[in-house]
Amino acid sequence: MVVKNMYSLLYFRKLVVERIEILQQQNPTHNTHPETKIVHSIQRKVKEHGAMITKADKGNTKVILPTHQYETKLQDFLSNNDFRTKATDPTKTFLTKIMSTIKQSPTLIAKAHKWKYTNINPTATTIKGLMKLHKSDKPIRPLVNWRNAPTYKLSKLFTEKVTQLDPLPHSFNIKNTHDLLKNQVDFPMLPHYNLASLDVTNLYSNIPVKETKKIFANSLEHNIVTPQSQQELHKWFDTISEQN
Repeated sequence: MVVKNMYSLLYFRKLVVERIEILQQQNPTHNTHPETKIVHSIQRKVKEHGAMITKADKGNTKVILPTHQYETKLQDFLSNNDFRTKATDPTKTFLTKIMSTIKQSPTLIAKAHKWKYTNINPTATTIKGLMKLHKSDKPIRPLVNWRNAPTYKLSKLFTEKVTQLDPLPHSFNIKNTHDLLKNQVDFPMLPHYNLASLDVTNLYSNIPVKETKKIFANSLEHNIVTPQSQQELHKWFDTISEQN
């Protein structure tokens, strides 16, 4: 029965492919639009010269650069931020830990909903770099795709629970530039005032995990979160931060 179903699936896939090819041949506009031809021509020339196309960190800008230069910038970022390599893919091990953590969370996750926060078929995260054209040495801003990682769904739930049980005071926080401008409307700006903007290099990869956990624990105590919920949140924190 399994073999029969497999061959049936392959047969229907073949039919779909053939039908798509026929529709493409019958469509007079398929790949014939002048702009499409230009795009394909650029892509072909870029590839022939050992280059690639990526995005800039700011603005809707495309960047063309040698592929080896892009790969070197990625490697420099990983080397300069204490990333460690592994001989084997730890994704399955991480998934096992995630499932165990979820199983040990009866207070924060209802039994009937535990399946929602387990990624059944996870894969290792991928990274690509956005070029910081406004910086002198043109470093990259890492863009990591976590959507199919083992911790992705639990991380989203962790954010929701912390926001609900342990909300941060927003007296010294802003959401974005628009929020900053909005707050300045009611703030008296005198002629001798100066605004300062401070930046942290690679902020997220330099967050001190141990210190953050202590701050988190104190905050949970301050907001009178139940001991069982605290225990489960700390377990989530450890599991997520280990894999992040």
